[in-house]
Amino acid sequence: MNKMTLALLPWFTMLPLAQAIAEQVASETEALDSVEVVAVSPLQVGGVDINKIPANVQTVSAEELQESQALSLADYMNRYMGSVNINDAQNNPLQPDVQYRGFSASPLMGVPQGMAVYLNGVRSNEPFGDMINWDLIPPNAIESMNLQPASNPAFGLNALGGSINVKTKTGFSAPKHVLEVQGGSWDRHSEELSTGWNNGTWGYFADFNYFSEAGWRDNSGTNAKRGLGTLSWRGNESSLDLSVAGADNNLKGNGAVPEELLDYGRDKVFTHPDVTQNNYFMVSLDGDTWLNERNQLSGTAYYRRNKISTYNGDGSEAGECQDEGGGEDDFLCEEQDGELDDEGLRDLAGNYISATDALEGGTINTSQTTQQSFGFALQNAFHHKVFGLKNQLLAGASYDFNNANYQADTQLGSLTEDRGVTAGGVYLLESKVRLNTETNNYGIFLTDTLSVTDKLDVTVSGRYNITHLELKDQFPDEDPAKSLSGYHTFNRINPAAGLTYAFMPELTFYGNYSESSRVPTPMELSCADPNNPCKLPNAFVADPPLSQVVANTWEAGFRGDLKQLPFDGRVHWNTGFFHVINNDDILWQGNGAVNGMGYFENVGKTQRQGAEAGLTGLFFDNRWRWSANYTFIDATYQTAFGTPNAANPYAVDGVTQVEPGDKIPGIPAHQFKFNTDVDILPEWTLGFDMNYNSSQYLRGDEANLTAKLPGFVVFNLRSEYRFNQHVALFGRVNNLFDREYANFGAWNNTGDVLDGLGLPGDQNARFVGVGAPRAAWIGIRLTM
Repeated sequence: MNKMTLALLPWFTMLPLAQAIAEQVASETEALDSVEVVAVSPLQVGGVDINKIPANVQTVSAEELQESQALSLADYMNRYMGSVNINDAQNNPLQPDVQYRGFSASPLMGVPQGMAVYLNGVRSNEPFGDMINWDLIPPNAIESMNLQPASNPAFGLNALGGSINVKTKTGFSAPKHVLEVQGGSWDRHSEELSTGWNNGTWGYFADFNYFSEAGWRDNSGTNAKRGLGTLSWRGNESSLDLSVAGADNNLKGNGAVPEELLDYGRDKVFTHPDVTQNNYFMVSLDGDTWLNERNQLSGTAYYRRNKISTYNGDGSEAGECQDEGGGEDDFLCEEQDGELDDEGLRDLAGNYISATDALEGGTINTSQTTQQSFGFALQNAFHHKVFGLKNQLLAGASYDFNNANYQADTQLGSLTEDRGVTAGGVYLLESKVRLNTETNNYGIFLTDTLSVTDKLDVTVSGRYNITHLELKDQFPDEDPAKSLSGYHTFNRINPAAGLTYAFMPELTFYGNYSESSRVPTPMELSCADPNNPCKLPNAFVADPPLSQVVANTWEAGFRGDLKQLPFDGRVHWNTGFFHVINNDDILWQGNGAVNGMGYFENVGKTQRQGAEAGLTGLFFDNRWRWSANYTFIDATYQTAFGTPNAANPYAVDGVTQVEPGDKIPGIPAHQFKFNTDVDILPEWTLGFDMNYNSSQYLRGDEANLTAKLPGFVVFNLRSEYRFNQHVALFGRVNNLFDREYANFGAWNNTGDVLDGLGLPGDQNARFVGVGAPRAAWIGIRLTM
């Protein structure tokens, strides 16, 4: 931890006491109740009272994000929202692998994506692999966010587990100027300037953020430059927002490490470098107008471009072998099933590669994915009575065109003493990929909420999706069976129906059934042939068909608000049950022969079911705020299949057999969160949060044959002191008790990478994503 930070923290905690002596406690006004309205489509218009939505919807406001001092939206969800957890598979603070009810929204290629994410009505899932790049969303630019389960098909493809709908600030919602600067451990510092203004008709908002840190692990420096600006117009019956966003981020995430390496320090990395660069630009125009007092028309149009470049140093499976002519042992071959094959590796010119020290031990895997999207959506919100009953109908249509240009190469190299990779200048022919893809998505959706009585509300919704997907191989193999070119079409109608019944303000029942789907991504279709496995995320070699994934979701529960409590208190509570079956689920299958190689496959049914319970309390005229969430998730495979993984010590001939009822790895069965904030004085707030995750199986152990990754609990502390409405000092301590834990695990093979430490080569090992140690940061916020 930074020594200067440690020295300043005691003085920071004394500031409120000094201020208390100088000033009297200010009187406070009582907070008024308000109806919370939640969007039921990505376009953010035509919202419905949250109490009428037949699902457990969670929301966050700009004020709550600021009070939490969360590093990102994903960090906030992990600490505060029920059924959300993070896997540090990449081990970078801006690249978390977020899971909700066991469904992923991850920046990692190859992870089965099960969440749809929207920013101002624009889909943020990347076209090539449906990944979510959390680093592209500056948290201080967010006005609101809602996390919805898979209860409404209007949110389109990928919403198997649910959807995240983010709305950014405008000059009308945030007419102020804020400068926020903070810094502390690991040389992390962040500077952010937000400015907003309006004159009643025109307004603007702009947010600029710079983030940088050296990282707590070796070779883990990261920096991110992000910006967002919005020009807004408001009329009597209409509004328009023109938004421009951009980012230029350089992220180093050196991933999981073998447990044996932890003895040399938790800051060590397995191999490096591991760099991801995101160069992002988006422009969007959205607006709405009241056609009359009952019809509100809204729409959005956008252009989005993201260029993702990766540069990853890895261990090599290559070693000396004999050439096909039976000559000398001076050519390189690939290792297969622990032995070198008899066919030499070839360079881009088709020549066999001579074995030299500069080309053995490591590889540099590079990729570049340039993705462009444009599209539009239009919807109408009808507020008409039906048979004299209140009714709101939302109907709309959307079109999205996406193209992606993917390039990948593997360069042979050698390992340095600290397991870095020095490039050798020779590229492998078999790993060269040049692939263009085009995707056309069409959608028609509707959702209708009918108030049958003052207590009963019924909601029905549906969406019809059509997807046309074309792959064009720009570097075809001589073998037609390995061609990437292909054309695929998917279509489906996804329905949903649910109801809420308010027995009394303290008790409301909700229930819902819905269907949702996701189509195979171009990345998955490019690597779906068991006979021609690829090396994720580089060498795609074939284009066989995959079926789309369809999820059937049941959800039911109770919730209510208790307002007549002592100490000027109120409590919101919820408890419920969810049951989701994924049909034709798509998983990554290692081929069991070459480390890191495999293919995507439909494996049948998977199940995620469980229970949720939450409490949120406000006491002493809102001076004490707290919440608690518990989730139980039973995530299992429902279809038997064999999964190749030569690294699993219990594999037979490189394969383990998964049986119905086996647990899905990487999903903790139990999650518990608690957080509280107390205004000790009107100027001084002190709070903490805790997060408990139970044990989980490691990826690569789908048959549940090896020991689980242990559970853990982490505490975080935070505080803020407001000198006046213009100046605030804040700080936080993460992992207060300096717990050593890991929240991600996978079985893999170390090869010869650890030979320099005297550890055996070709070792099957448990790789873990280690959690960060104790750290602290302080900052100042200036508001005008």
